[in-house]
Amino acid sequence: MAELIFNTCLNYLVLALGIFMLLSESPSPANAASVQYNVVSLGAKADGKTDSSKAFLSAWASACGSTSAATVYVPQGRFLVRSASFNGPCKNSAITVRIDGTLVAPSDYNVNGNVGNWIVLMHVTGVSVIGGTLDGQGTRLWACKNSGKSCPTGATNLKITNSQNILVSGLRSLNSQMFHIVINACQDVKMQGVKVSASGTSPNTDGIHIGASTGVTILNSKIGTGDDCVSIGPGSNNLWIQNIACGPGHGISIGSLGKDQQEDGVQNVTVKTVTFTGTQNGVRIKSWARPSNSFARNILFQHVIMNNVQNPIIIDQNYCPDSGCPSQASGVRVSDVTYQDIHGTSATEVAVKFDCSSKYPCTGIRMQDVKLIYQNQVATASCTHAGGSASGMEQPSSCL
Repeated sequence: MAELIFNTCLNYLVLALGIFMLLSESPSPANAASVQYNVVSLGAKADGKTDSSKAFLSAWASACGSTSAATVYVPQGRFLVRSASFNGPCKNSAITVRIDGTLVAPSDYNVNGNVGNWIVLMHVTGVSVIGGTLDGQGTRLWACKNSGKSCPTGATNLKITNSQNILVSGLRSLNSQMFHIVINACQDVKMQGVKVSASGTSPNTDGIHIGASTGVTILNSKIGTGDDCVSIGPGSNNLWIQNIACGPGHGISIGSLGKDQQEDGVQNVTVKTVTFTGTQNGVRIKSWARPSNSFARNILFQHVIMNNVQNPIIIDQNYCPDSGCPSQASGVRVSDVTYQDIHGTSATEVAVKFDCSSKYPCTGIRMQDVKLIYQNQVATASCTHAGGSASGMEQPSSCL
C-alpha cells in the first residue's frame, strides 16, 4: 500500500514538473520578440523614384497599434518619401525604427518647400531611431535662395515634437532644405553618433535645434553645415552636449533669445569636449536688442578646441541678422556663464567678445584657463557691460 501511494505521488510530481517546464518555455507577452514591419513587404520600392510614403505610414500604423514591442524596418536602398508624419500616442512605448537604407525627399523643392517639415515624430513615447540616412535633396533650394529669387522656405529633415524618451542613434542627415533636426517641446531625448552634412554656404540649415525641451543629450556627433551646428532656443533646460566636431557652420549658439517680449529662458546647459574647425563662431550666446523677460543662466563651456574660428567666444546682445533692427537695450539677462579650458586659434584679432546689454549687464562670467592665439600672437578681448572673474591661464588678458 505504501509503495502504491509513493508511486502515485511520484507520478503527480513528474506531471506537475512537466507542466511547469512547459509554461516556463512559453514566451510571455512582455518577453515576446519584437514584431517587425518591413516597409518593402508593405509596398515600398528601393529605387529612389517610386513614392513609398504609404508603405512607411502603414508600417508605422501597425507598429503604433501593436500592444507589444514593434520594429519598423527599412532595408538597404533608396526610398522616395514625401512629407510624412508618424504620430502617436501609440499602444506601446517600445517602437524601434531601424534604417539600413536612405530616405530621399522629392528632388523638386516645391513639393515639400512650404510644408515646414519633411519627416515628423509627434506625440510619441519610447521611440528609437537607429541608423540610416535622411537625404533632403536641398541643394536646388539653396541655389534658389542664394540667387535672391523668391523661393519656398524649405522643410526640416526631421522634427521630433511633443514627445518623450526618444533615442536617435547613428542617423545621418544630408542636405536638408532648412534645419536638419529639430527637437521641440520634448523631454528626455538622447542623440548619439549623429552626422549632419551640408554645404557651408547652405542657408538656414542648422544641424540640431533644441526648443522648449528638457533633458536633451547630444553625444559623439559630427556636424558640418551652413548655420549653427547646434542652436538652443527659448524654454530649453538641462541640456548636455559632449564630444562634438563642428565645422563648417556658425558654432554652438544659445539663442537667439529675446525676439519676443514674453519668452522662456535657457538654463542648465553643459557643452564640453567640442572641436570647432573653420567656423564663424565657437561658443555663442545671442539676443535681440529689445525688451524681453528672457534669460540665459548656469551655462558651462568646457574643454573646447578652436581651429581658425572667427569668433571663438562671443556674447552678442545686439544680434541683428537683417536690416531694420531695433536699437534698444536687450532685456535678456545673461548670468553665471563659465568658460573653462578653451584653447586654439582665432581667425580674427578679437577672440573674446562680450557685448552685453546696457540695461542688464552680463554677470557672473568666469574665465578659467583660456588660451587663444591670432596669427602666432596672443589674441585680444573686448568687454562691454560685462562683469565676472578670470583665473589660471589668461590669453587674451581678461577684460572683465
